[in-house]
Amino acid sequence: MRIAIISDIHGNLEALKTTLEDIQKRNIDKIFCLGDIVEKGHHPEECVKLVRENCEVVVQGNCDVDFNPEKYVKSKHNIPVDLMKQRALRNLQLVSEKSREYLMNLPFSYEFYMSGSLVRLFHAHPEKKTGVIINEDSYEDKYRMFEPSENTVSQKVADVVIYGHLHCPYMNKFYNKTLINVGSVGNSFNVVRDRQKDSDVLETTASNYLILEGKYGAKEYGANFSFEFVRVQYDMDKELADLDKNLEPEAYEKEIREGVYRNMSKIEEKAKELRK
Repeated sequence: MRIAIISDIHGNLEALKTTLEDIQKRNIDKIFCLGDIVEKGHHPEECVKLVRENCEVVVQGNCDVDFNPEKYVKSKHNIPVDLMKQRALRNLQLVSEKSREYLMNLPFSYEFYMSGSLVRLFHAHPEKKTGVIINEDSYEDKYRMFEPSENTVSQKVADVVIYGHLHCPYMNKFYNKTLINVGSVGNSFNVVRDRQKDSDVLETTASNYLILEGKYGAKEYGANFSFEFVRVQYDMDKELADLDKNLEPEAYEKEIREGVYRNMSKIEEKAKELRK
């Protein structure tokens, strides 16, 4: 069985449509989504509709529940409170009540066996939807990604963990385990940048997703199990054609075209919190 795993669409309709078209050409049996369907881009409702129509499994991302402007009583990660409230109000305006209810009730995690491995999916971290684990972290920090929590489906230690949230794909093997970030469909960026060393920005700004191939549901080893990272170029100009509808047009266009995150201090602060 071949399973496509997508994540972090962030309201980018053109990236999502192009990615689904690519998936359809690859003889895929199932599509799973790791959340953050909405926010940032200006087509969240259309993206929710496509995900509901095409994805068999969807877990909840941190941006999928951001609909209450009254909850922002203090600044988070150096982001002004007023801007946080505006983002929540914008989601209320652009996402229908039916879609909001759908997003608010998505499960935290999902897991299954494939070719003998216990595979666990969640958006960012087994304990919360906003944890940050990156490729440069220690192996002990990374090992905690495989441990269960009160939010996971089972209390077993996973063999393969697949998550999103970071918007940059990678895979790491250690302790006979596999840790994979699938990257982002609609908001890809790379936080390690240097103008003298960078390759073409299109190496980063394309849509990214993952394909798993193996024996779905098999708890015994024996069948092959493979991982394939896919990069799909999409029409950025078409996605940004109605940029005037965006809450933060300059920041959004910079992320889409240049693959540069708008608030690096947020990532650094979260990383510090997790390591305390």
